[in-house]
Amino acid sequence: MRIMVVGSGAVGYHLSQKFSAEGHEVILVDTDQKKLRRLERELNVMPVCGSGASARVLEDAGIQTTDLFIAVTDSDEINLLACIISKNYNVTKRIARVRNEDFYSHSASLNEKALGIDLLISPDQALSEEIVRLSALPDAFEAAEFADGQVVLLGYTIQEGNTSVGKTLMDLKGGLGVVVAIIRDEKTIIPRGEDVINSGDRIYFVVRKSDIAAIEKKINITSHVTKKVFIIGGGIIGYRVAKMMEKMKLEVKVVEADQERCKFLAENLERSVVLNCDGLEGHDLLDEGVDQADLIVAVTESDTTNILSSLLAKHHGAKKCMTSISRPDFIPLLGKLGIDVAMSPRLVAANMILKFVRGGDSVVSVSTLIGSDAEVVEIKVPDLEKFQKVPLMDLDFPKRAVLGAIVRKKKNKVIVPTGTTRIRPGDNLVIFATKGCARSVETFFT
Repeated sequence: MRIMVVGSGAVGYHLSQKFSAEGHEVILVDTDQKKLRRLERELNVMPVCGSGASARVLEDAGIQTTDLFIAVTDSDEINLLACIISKNYNVTKRIARVRNEDFYSHSASLNEKALGIDLLISPDQALSEEIVRLSALPDAFEAAEFADGQVVLLGYTIQEGNTSVGKTLMDLKGGLGVVVAIIRDEKTIIPRGEDVINSGDRIYFVVRKSDIAAIEKKINITSHVTKKVFIIGGGIIGYRVAKMMEKMKLEVKVVEADQERCKFLAENLERSVVLNCDGLEGHDLLDEGVDQADLIVAVTESDTTNILSSLLAKHHGAKKCMTSISRPDFIPLLGKLGIDVAMSPRLVAANMILKFVRGGDSVVSVSTLIGSDAEVVEIKVPDLEKFQKVPLMDLDFPKRAVLGAIVRKKKNKVIVPTGTTRIRPGDNLVIFATKGCARSVETFFT
């Protein structure tokens, strides 16, 4: 497939890296010649210097033979204009990144349908929804749903003192779910039964949604309910998260240094308490009860403020923190500092684009794990002879991939697989795959 990406920022870089690694022909358009030269050395892409809002530049880049067009610059106007220009050519799908809510709201006059764009994605909106979704699972650092919410991929950090430390994965077996990966020292381990759990391991489970409480008990995760939330930063993301959490009946306090912004927040939030102070003013936050907070959400425009305010709150006793950071390459480092969940709005948006692009007849859903080199793919088993009544142990399943769950659609049943389990055509499989293996998995089932 020929893919043109306009914008070489964090989103454009991540998408270009993914698509080129999968063997697609990628054309990267940007106005920064120096940056393009560097990315040409790092990635297998064809660089084109110029504005994505110029028909001449797009024609020089080969828009006439492009299958997928993605505009992800920092400018809404350039992204939308570039996609509108691409409508004059035989482009199959068009995707634009926007920040202005007027464009992606379903009730907006200029939405996806009106503009003729297949997908409009907002990094701020995507991150806001991700934060709220994870807040409902307070003990997990990662969560992704599959099979219409019946199956969940969960990531847990095994802290020092946990009774699971020293046990083997075989000791955890009990038909509740499958351990599909262990992240240890930034390396992804495809687990075997004899592998021993270490302190600091980040373990990924694929489980039935109904078994979440049981699996947490199995690995000695002390579950707590999120009630009190401090949001550091009352900007676009902080405001949206507060609005959504108000609907969840949570006790929300929004910390914002700008006085004018505080007035806006006070007028537009219904139940949240707005605090006009800095996220680094420890005494003020302690007076407001930050030491009793179940969750800290740090989403200011400053990475430094987000990191330091999260660490400060954790130091004073807050149970969990979610920290926004603009540099996705720093995410693996933050866990070592004590930050529970590090997330990038740009990376979340890029993953949503990948999920949209990769979904098709056989691939139902794709989720790229933030801070890891792995993906989880939900794929439909085709009606082929090699999948008829064959035990999993006899299938030449791709290496570096683990089957986490089988969803039998006809019976609305989720099966935790073993070596003797037989898959059937029409089943949906939830598969964990390391970098470079996801395409092999898709090829195996097509």
